[in-house]
Amino acid sequence: MARVAVFGMGYVGCVTAACLAQDGHWVLGVDIDAAKISEVNSGIPPISEPHLDELLSDQVKAGRLRATADVAAAVAETELALIAVGTPSGDDGSVSISGVERVVRSVGEALKAASKPYRVVIRSTLLPGILEDRLRPTLEKAVGRSLGPDFGLCNNPEFLRESSAVKDYYQPPYVLVGADSPEDAAAVLELYNKVQAEKHVTDTRTAALVKYACNAFHALKVSFANEIGSLAKALGADGHAVMDLVCKDRKLNVSAAYLRPGFAFGGSCLPKDLRALNRYAEQQALRLSLLASILPSNESHLKRALKLIRDTGRRRIGVVGLSFKAGTDDLRESPMVELVETLIGWGCDVKIFDPNVMLTRLRGRNLAYIDQHLPHLANLLIPKPMLLLSHAELLVLCTDAASEYDWQGQFSGSIIDLRKDLVQGKTPKATLVSSAIPSES
Repeated sequence: MARVAVFGMGYVGCVTAACLAQDGHWVLGVDIDAAKISEVNSGIPPISEPHLDELLSDQVKAGRLRATADVAAAVAETELALIAVGTPSGDDGSVSISGVERVVRSVGEALKAASKPYRVVIRSTLLPGILEDRLRPTLEKAVGRSLGPDFGLCNNPEFLRESSAVKDYYQPPYVLVGADSPEDAAAVLELYNKVQAEKHVTDTRTAALVKYACNAFHALKVSFANEIGSLAKALGADGHAVMDLVCKDRKLNVSAAYLRPGFAFGGSCLPKDLRALNRYAEQQALRLSLLASILPSNESHLKRALKLIRDTGRRRIGVVGLSFKAGTDDLRESPMVELVETLIGWGCDVKIFDPNVMLTRLRGRNLAYIDQHLPHLANLLIPKPMLLLSHAELLVLCTDAASEYDWQGQFSGSIIDLRKDLVQGKTPKATLVSSAIPSES
């Protein structure tokens, strides 16, 4: 089993660290946030993610996982570093790698002092070329030697969805490693010897672009389904029934993942990765019209939701679900945050219920994002659904966080369900009847 330092105790790093420890590896989480370190060492996840609480607590108690802010000590005690710090969008939409560069430089400086075999593995999402052209020189300069048989730099993109990250860790579409040598690839693949999935090794540039291609495709599928749903509503059809039948075609339509019309997409991955691809295309004078249209399409879907709410004429509004996806507390680029921000700007009296969002638990960029967009969030959050019912004359159901309660049975006012009301016409919901047709002999 390996001794691993995981840099970044956020949504990817914390889950990765806990799962690696559960699989028998000795793991040291590294972060600059003292609160996160304290929580991890107390067996408490610094993020909200199903099944992570017990998993992390068990690994801390077993002595296979702890956290520190000391980079030099982390490098000295391990043989491999997994870097999972954030790569947010810059002001111009390009990917920001300052955090990754700082960690790579710090690891390199610690390695210079330690002078031992080591491998640095980038799990953060980075465009092809950044690892090769920027991180490699940074690392080699800090260490004072070139990459070689006992000193490797590779990447290991993750495919974890928030709210199902632990399950996704153990049941990924595949494990992907980008490496320049078989030895580097083998060292990374050994980390996942208990993960039952296909293992693929490729060059680092291909591995990096696979992650972006997947996220761009996911974002494309959401926008496509929403546009079909909008057409369905305008034509009096049922958008869910249309897309349900489209998804029956498993030969040409790939899969049903993300192909369900509803509300706009958000989160920390899809928007920023699309901006990064589009910014690179602009710099290279490439016309990628389809990719460039996804974020505007998503914004248009949000505006249709706002118009639907405005047309009711209601001013006291209860919003159910604030994070970009039920089951997580990640508010970064959540369309619900923008929706609430706009409603408040219109003078609406808004209260919010989301069982996963607790202001005292928000950290890092998640907290910074909400401080910028909804600085008075503490005054908007309602701890119990019944308090929302007594406040609102209009309920807006945004995510599957609304599925835990009988809003229709308990609320006498108007309800807008953004999971379906933007994509279904006024005709009765279609019922699909399956029939077995004997094949001709």
